[in-house]
Amino acid sequence: MTQQDIQQIENKGLTQKKVEEQIELFKSGLPSINLQSAATIEHGINGIKKFTEAEKQHYIQYFDTKRDAVSILKFVPASGAATRMFKTLFNFVELYNPDVETINSFINRYKDSDLSVFLVGIEKLPFYHIVLKEIETYYPEYDSFSNDKQKHVFVKTMLDEDKLNYGFYPKGLLPFHKYKDHIATAFEEHLFESALYSSSGGEAKLHFTISEKYKHIFDDEFKRIQDIVERKTKTKFHISFSYQKDSTDTIAVTPKNEPFREEDGQLVFRPSGHGALLENLNDLDADIIFIKNIDNVVVYKYESDVAYNKKMLAGLLLEVQEQTFKHLKDLNDTEVSDEKLIEIAEFLVNRLNVKVSHEFEKYSKKYQIEYLIEKLNRPIRVCGMVKNEGEPGGGPFWVKEESGNISLQIVESAQVDRKNKNQKEILKNATHFNPVDLVCGVKNYKGEKFDLLNYVDSKTAFITMKTKTGKDLKALELPGLWNGSMAYWNSIFVEVPLITFNPVKTVTDLLKPTHQIK
Repeated sequence: MTQQDIQQIENKGLTQKKVEEQIELFKSGLPSINLQSAATIEHGINGIKKFTEAEKQHYIQYFDTKRDAVSILKFVPASGAATRMFKTLFNFVELYNPDVETINSFINRYKDSDLSVFLVGIEKLPFYHIVLKEIETYYPEYDSFSNDKQKHVFVKTMLDEDKLNYGFYPKGLLPFHKYKDHIATAFEEHLFESALYSSSGGEAKLHFTISEKYKHIFDDEFKRIQDIVERKTKTKFHISFSYQKDSTDTIAVTPKNEPFREEDGQLVFRPSGHGALLENLNDLDADIIFIKNIDNVVVYKYESDVAYNKKMLAGLLLEVQEQTFKHLKDLNDTEVSDEKLIEIAEFLVNRLNVKVSHEFEKYSKKYQIEYLIEKLNRPIRVCGMVKNEGEPGGGPFWVKEESGNISLQIVESAQVDRKNKNQKEILKNATHFNPVDLVCGVKNYKGEKFDLLNYVDSKTAFITMKTKTGKDLKALELPGLWNGSMAYWNSIFVEVPLITFNPVKTVTDLLKPTHQIK
């Protein structure tokens, strides 16, 4: 490292030691996750809880009686631009020429079913009339164009930088839902939803992680809708924002694991994935924190269904947390009987899915108490899990750690060695996937915040291949926020219905019933 390198590293809030550790990870490689089995509902305690209607009602009532006595916050990762959402349409604008072929022949040539769905449903898109209005300004002769040329111009107007530029807009501020009298963004829908389940004492706190360059647009959007939303929900909203910290960027290396440099010799650093947001989460102060992605919203008529399930998860968290705190106080404050120690160990197994050591009953009493305190005194997360219907994304698994300990984790398929037949088979047998539907308890039994950075498994980072200026490079992503970044939390997985999972990954997802009024 040159003096210039060290200065650049320090300017980012990083240390030379940290960067050298990252380079070492590239050299040594990262181990694949060792799956023990898929977490399922079958066979009693097998990782995913499924509740009866009466049990759900119990947890909802529990939450409703406690919610005004605890501080609640909703944490929404929202820094992504909508570029990937419009990937098919960027391709269409670039490759299609209406003077040379029909759209039908283009769709057949590229087998582009997404484009076909988009064009069939075009009038149902929330921004349809916004785009037509913009077209009037730039293409006064639009009505005289052929049908195919009109469609090409429509998509160009949506995406061109000097027009609506939707592909580079923050996803949270795109028109998502068209109501009779207005168009709602995902940002606005999160506010309406929060009033139903993450408000306390008539107030709701939401924290969005965004790109700093968009802050003024988010501020303007909140000012525009604040009075209406507060009046309709009878809720006072407190909105805060943060940005992914420069100090969470990771160094890029060449295929030979040397630091990758710009033409001028500067080191290249890259954003390190959603695991970087653990720092943002760690800075927040609330008794319970809901986590949900910006694009996972529904139109208003489905919001009560979503809220029903969120409140159920939160009620379960509060009840289990209360029991956990009581056990910790007993272990710390009183002379504990042998029967009580067995009861607490059974609580760990049955309620918190913790695999207690087979040797536990052979330990001295002093060590049994220390062991139970160490296992109990951790952040807790309750995660909704949806039945697997072929959606991409992570899922719930029992994982064997290097220490031999077996724990419940959310694992991405990229973390699994697909060449290993046994691991591939376990992956294939997954019955549920992770819709990013978390409720988190981040304080200990004394009411102090946990330092969440102490509960990360750093070996669950990802190495990916990228290119820059035509050259190959290796990039390092930190352990995912709900993957390795929460590896040493206590985890409870609960089956929730598909209605709770409505992400907008491609523009055509906006045509699904949960994003349409009729």
